[in-house]
Amino acid sequence: MKRVIVDIKKLTPEILSLLVERYPDGYDDDHIITFKNMHNDTIEAVEVRTEDTVYLVKVSARLATAMADFEEDDDDSTTDNNTTEDVALPAAETEDQD
Repeated sequence: MKRVIVDIKKLTPEILSLLVERYPDGYDDDHIITFKNMHNDTIEAVEVRTEDTVYLVKVSARLATAMADFEEDDDDSTTDNNTTEDVALPAAETEDQD
Protein backbone atom coordinates (compact mmCIF):
# COMPACT_ATOMS: atom_id res chain seq x y z
CA MET A 1 0.00 0.00 0.00
CA LYS A 2 1.32 3.44 -0.93
CA ARG A 3 1.86 5.94 1.93
CA VAL A 4 1.62 9.67 1.20
CA ILE A 5 2.24 12.57 3.56
CA VAL A 6 -0.06 15.48 2.70
CA ASP A 7 0.25 19.09 3.84
CA ILE A 8 -2.83 21.33 4.15
CA LYS A 9 -1.63 23.32 1.12
CA LYS A 10 -1.90 20.21 -1.08
CA LEU A 11 -5.11 18.83 0.38
CA THR A 12 -7.60 17.86 -2.32
CA PRO A 13 -11.38 17.97 -1.90
CA GLU A 14 -11.37 14.14 -2.17
CA ILE A 15 -8.97 13.72 0.75
CA LEU A 16 -10.78 16.40 2.75
CA SER A 17 -14.04 14.54 2.19
CA LEU A 18 -12.45 11.30 3.42
CA LEU A 19 -11.18 13.11 6.53
CA VAL A 20 -14.62 14.50 7.32
CA GLU A 21 -16.14 11.03 6.86
CA ARG A 22 -13.53 9.39 9.09
CA TYR A 23 -13.56 12.12 11.76
CA PRO A 24 -17.09 13.63 11.65
CA ASP A 25 -16.70 15.13 15.13
CA GLY A 26 -13.08 16.18 14.52
CA TYR A 27 -9.96 14.36 15.54
CA ASP A 28 -8.39 14.24 19.00
CA ASP A 29 -5.05 13.23 20.48
CA ASP A 30 -5.89 9.52 20.17
CA HIS A 31 -6.14 9.88 16.37
CA ILE A 32 -2.81 11.69 15.89
CA ILE A 33 0.19 9.70 14.68
CA THR A 34 3.63 11.14 15.51
CA PHE A 35 6.70 10.19 13.46
CA LYS A 36 10.01 11.54 12.16
CA ASN A 37 10.37 12.39 8.47
CA MET A 38 13.54 11.90 6.42
CA HIS A 39 14.85 15.28 7.66
CA ASN A 40 14.39 14.09 11.26
CA ASP A 41 11.56 16.59 11.83
CA THR A 42 8.73 15.46 14.10
CA ILE A 43 5.49 15.24 12.15
CA GLU A 44 1.99 14.90 13.61
CA ALA A 45 -0.67 13.59 11.25
CA VAL A 46 -4.04 11.89 11.05
CA GLU A 47 -4.53 8.86 8.84
CA VAL A 48 -7.11 8.31 6.15
CA ARG A 49 -7.14 5.34 3.76
CA THR A 50 -8.35 4.56 0.29
CA GLU A 51 -8.18 1.14 -1.37
CA ASP A 52 -4.59 1.62 -2.47
CA THR A 53 -3.18 4.55 -0.46
CA VAL A 54 -2.68 5.58 3.15
CA TYR A 55 -2.70 9.37 3.47
CA LEU A 56 -1.03 10.92 6.50
CA VAL A 57 -2.42 14.45 6.66
CA LYS A 58 -0.28 16.84 8.70
CA VAL A 59 -2.15 18.21 11.69
CA SER A 60 -2.50 21.97 12.09
CA ALA A 61 -5.07 24.49 13.22
CA ARG A 62 -5.75 25.16 9.53
CA LEU A 63 -6.66 21.48 9.00
CA ALA A 64 -9.36 21.64 11.67
CA THR A 65 -10.72 24.84 10.09
CA ALA A 66 -10.70 23.32 6.59
CA MET A 67 -12.56 20.23 7.83
CA ALA A 68 -15.18 22.34 9.61
CA ASP A 69 -15.64 24.58 6.57
CA PHE A 70 -15.90 21.56 4.27
CA GLU A 71 -18.50 19.94 6.51
CA GLU A 72 -20.54 23.17 6.59
CA ASP A 73 -20.35 23.48 2.79
CA ASP A 74 -21.40 19.82 2.47
CA ASP A 75 -24.37 20.38 4.80
CA ASP A 76 -25.41 23.41 2.74
CA SER A 77 -25.18 21.49 -0.53
CA THR A 78 -27.36 18.62 0.70
CA THR A 79 -30.16 21.02 1.48
CA ASP A 80 -29.75 22.71 -1.90
CA ASN A 81 -30.95 19.86 -4.17
CA ASN A 82 -27.66 17.97 -3.80
CA THR A 83 -25.61 20.51 -5.72
CA THR A 84 -21.88 20.53 -5.14
CA GLU A 85 -19.48 23.40 -4.82
CA ASP A 86 -15.71 23.69 -4.88
CA VAL A 87 -14.17 23.90 -1.44
CA ALA A 88 -12.08 26.98 -0.75
CA LEU A 89 -9.09 26.08 1.39
CA PRO A 90 -7.45 28.71 3.59
CA ALA A 91 -4.70 30.72 1.92
CA ALA A 92 -1.15 29.62 2.65
CA GLU A 93 0.49 31.51 5.48
CA THR A 94 3.53 33.53 4.54
CA GLU A 95 6.59 34.01 6.70
CA ASP A 96 8.07 37.43 7.25
CA GLN A 97 11.39 37.69 5.50
CA ASP A 98 13.70 40.22 7.10
